[in-house]
Amino acid sequence: MRVILSGKQIDVTEAMRNSIDTKLSRLDKYFNEEVTAKVTASVFRNLHKIEVTLPVGKTVMRAEAVDTDLYNATDIVVDKLGRQIRKHKTKLMDRGNDTIRFENIEAYIPREEEKEEELHGKIVKRKRFGFRPMSEEEAILQMELLGHNFFVFTSAETDAITVIYKRKDGNYGILEPE
Repeated sequence: MRVILSGKQIDVTEAMRNSIDTKLSRLDKYFNEEVTAKVTASVFRNLHKIEVTLPVGKTVMRAEAVDTDLYNATDIVVDKLGRQIRKHKTKLMDRGNDTIRFENIEAYIPREEEKEEELHGKIVKRKRFGFRPMSEEEAILQMELLGHNFFVFTSAETDAITVIYKRKDGNYGILEPE
């Protein structure tokens, strides 16, 4: 696994880099080909935050953890990603895609571009990403894997840009253009 490590308000030391590389290498058993993990370490109010984004085929898995110790936060993130990968593989198999294995998922070619911008304290982050048609079920799976409470996608049925969101009652809602 190739790790791209960056720090926010923290200097990334060689010991931190080696520790994070070693801990993330535990996930190598799930992948046949080289996968690139984007890791961001940050510190705020004496708390260490680790964010890991792991593109796998057409799916992006993301986990973050906050702890008083950077190394504990890294362990928590690796455990979360391991659960997400196993959950994703199980869901693919449950859908009848029993021939799909993580070893057979082609390498990810990044189409997503992240850019941070500050304009008078209003917009603090801007993301650009490509849309691909997907079913509502796939959109829910992607949203859950990312840990977000909404997801924007192109509907395979209507070919329109659609937003799916998680409601407070645990169900999902959909916003569609007229």
